[in-house]
Amino acid sequence: MSKTKLTIALAKGRLAEDTVKILEEAGIDCACVNDDSRKLVLTNDAGNIRFIMVKPTDVPVYVDHGVADIGVAGKDTLLEADLSVYEMVDLKIAKCRICVAGYPNAKRNMTSSILRVATKYPNIAKKYFSGKGETIEIIRLNGSIELAPILGLSDVIVDIVESGRTLQENGLVVLEEIAKASGRLIVNRVSLKTKSEMITPLIERVKNVIRERENNGND
Repeated sequence: MSKTKLTIALAKGRLAEDTVKILEEAGIDCACVNDDSRKLVLTNDAGNIRFIMVKPTDVPVYVDHGVADIGVAGKDTLLEADLSVYEMVDLKIAKCRICVAGYPNAKRNMTSSILRVATKYPNIAKKYFSGKGETIEIIRLNGSIELAPILGLSDVIVDIVESGRTLQENGLVVLEEIAKASGRLIVNRVSLKTKSEMITPLIERVKNVIRERENNGND
């Protein structure tokens, strides 16, 4: 009889490293992920869990399409993707905030009634400002978002903020907080039913790990 195999999508980088620690504490063999390898598909020794290493923004896509049964992605990524996956556990890692930032008392360009917003999160920005009844112009950027208001490209930015040091050093401040973000364990809707014998116990073990960490002050 062939074993049921679970596929877990991990975001390359620090989020994957922190996730692996949690999975290992939950009794999941992740030794293959810890190997110094450039392989993108890795299978544990038992042959029942396969890990795929993808870009952070691609995690919810792989899970939504059922290529991966489980994945771990930041709340910011999930809000931006807005896909039909089940968000099961807040892992309390990679904590940050999604914020509107700019110069203190930032105002619209006086020649336009439209707020110019630079961001790599266009969907989050549109939804947030639309909910406030504000009309905005999205300026899509992928890096050094803070430069946009400094050089006059935008009035404000929507971006993730961790320590806030980059904003401070460039004379910018958080103007509004849209949402708090952290790493979340997500599950494919169909997989939760068809592979419940593997997924449900795994989720419970992960939840226990998070509770223990919080009780020990390690969140």
